[in-house]
Amino acid sequence: MLGLNEMTNDLNGDQSALETFARYRGLLFSVAYRMLGSVADAEDMLQETFIRWQRAAGEDIESPRAFLVTIISRLCINHLQSARVQREEYVGEWLPEPLVTDMSSDPYETLKIDESISMAFLLLLERLNPIERAVFLLHEVFSYKFAEIAATVDRTEANCRQILKRAREHVGEARPRFEATESDRDEMLRGFLQATQTGDMKGLLELLANDVVLHTDGGGKALALPAVVHGQDDVTRVIMRSMANLVPKDLELRTMRINGEAGFVSYLGGKPFSAITLQVGEEQIRAIYIVTNPEKLLHLIAFR
Repeated sequence: MLGLNEMTNDLNGDQSALETFARYRGLLFSVAYRMLGSVADAEDMLQETFIRWQRAAGEDIESPRAFLVTIISRLCINHLQSARVQREEYVGEWLPEPLVTDMSSDPYETLKIDESISMAFLLLLERLNPIERAVFLLHEVFSYKFAEIAATVDRTEANCRQILKRAREHVGEARPRFEATESDRDEMLRGFLQATQTGDMKGLLELLANDVVLHTDGGGKALALPAVVHGQDDVTRVIMRSMANLVPKDLELRTMRINGEAGFVSYLGGKPFSAITLQVGEEQIRAIYIVTNPEKLLHLIAFR
């Protein structure tokens, strides 16, 4: 993410403009990451937003917050429209880039963390076109009023209401509605690690919900299991078979919060090998997300 030292140099001493941008940095990244599902792309959008903010430094801007959110929202809409073909041609299932959300993880300490940053929610947003996605996020997640949204996406208020209605229809029925406590998530994670590392198939079965779903994303560049696996028995067999035959034995694991949920990153030779996130609800694991595409792990810190 854009460093404050870089900003300081670029602004040539305009401390007020720098402080204003820094104040909204967490909000801007929150919008961009949810729009794009990519840490790298969100950082690019943040960089471009900063450049445009810098160019507008001499203008009379009534609301810097509205100005900045409008810029980054429009940049994200344009990016999604241009990237649609790449998403359609992606090898295997496309998953969002995993985002470490431990509260101590700089520079994300000001990131808005709730269920809308979960892997499940971000995948649901893939059902929406770019404009629907922007309207839905600004209204449902960031509590923007229709007048503000209309100005941001360059539509009428009435049009935005219709767009939101369609977006809710696409997302609403499948939206995750179960919650888990921190202790439940940690307990499921410990049990998952214990079962997979010791080959305890019965123990893993007991942790998984009957309708559990396994999602994997290797992007055609790394280890990937069948893209989507459904059901307690099949998910258990696939994971155990992979642990025995495909996964390197000398991985080092570091547990952490990923996208607001319990997860861990595995490292091979000090470099990220995979990021695994567990979606927990009703005292069982409801979904497992495994990202091994190395391009989506580049932003994760190397382990030494």
